Amino acid sequence: MVPHRIVVIGASSGGVSALRNLFSQLSSDVQAAFFVVLHILPESPSVLATLLDRAGPLPAKAAEDNEPILPGHVYVAPPDFHLIVKQGYLQLHRGPRENRHRPAINPLFRSAAIAFPEQTIGVILTGYQDDGAAGLSAIKRCGGIAIVQDPHDASIPDMPTNALAKVDVDYRLPLRHIGKKVMDLVGHSTGGTHKVPTHKVSKDTAIEAKISEQTASVGSSRRQKYLDQPGQTSYLESNGQLLATETKTADCHRIGAGHSFIAKMLIENQDPALENALWAAMRTMEEHANLSLVMARNEAKRSREHSAQRYEDQSETLKAHAQVIRKLLIEGERFDYVSYDQNFGKQD
Repeated sequence: MVPHRIVVIGASSGGVSALRNLFSQLSSDVQAAFFVVLHILPESPSVLATLLDRAGPLPAKAAEDNEPILPGHVYVAPPDFHLIVKQGYLQLHRGPRENRHRPAINPLFRSAAIAFPEQTIGVILTGYQDDGAAGLSAIKRCGGIAIVQDPHDASIPDMPTNALAKVDVDYRLPLRHIGKKVMDLVGHSTGGTHKVPTHKVSKDTAIEAKISEQTASVGSSRRQKYLDQPGQTSYLESNGQLLATETKTADCHRIGAGHSFIAKMLIENQDPALENALWAAMRTMEEHANLSLVMARNEAKRSREHSAQRYEDQSETLKAHAQVIRKLLIEGERFDYVSYDQNFGKQD
């Protein structure tokens, strides 16, 4: 079968009304899967899926982890989770915030661009600030199509304006024409011959996607490799190292713990201090754990068994501390702190 085209849509302030309008323009036989990110507070219950389900002919639902992608369906990012597109299925991640948001638009757009190069349409609607510009750039560089709502037509013009300034978009349209354009681009059938994509995923796009999708299964040394590659160190903050990522069309900055910010956001806003500090602490502990393990191996080679064991114990303790923070930040799981203290607390 020919892969179904993927349509990813990002919106912020004023987005509920704009999204309802857009989905009312679609027909039930559209052969594409739709993915939506609307900036919402982590603690806020989201009724967006219900509203979109009622707005048009396509069934809409809150996305679930590892569920299959079906054409003619709308998947909405739930509160406090990034929505990630894979080949044939979805993933939800509590990875680092981007532009102070989780869910954020950029992780969705980047993941779709990588999973479906030349098969992705990115749409930026009304909203404040810059989220979505970097992701839309990734879609374009992977051979996809970029659509931006005309800023003069948007309730809040910032996001469309910034996307237009940083990305060579294919279509700048008023909201009332976006649905029809998507329908024209997608078509109503899956007929035709599948062509092997000719656009390669750029290295920086792949790295940024990996950082956004980091989970408990990604080792600290591996994650550190991703964090160190995108850009040069700009300056060192008390809550972590700031790395700069620059592309031809958009620039963003990511602190060492993984949070990503558009440059203007760094000046105008602060990420929640507590979460930021926890990410930085987790990274520091994992780095020290890796260093202790290297020291243990070096001491063992010199037959200094007592010293090697001491470094190895220190590494295990630091890993355990880091895992507690990782579970809280990424997985939101609760811990048996009594057992944890008994096993590791006395080793500090």
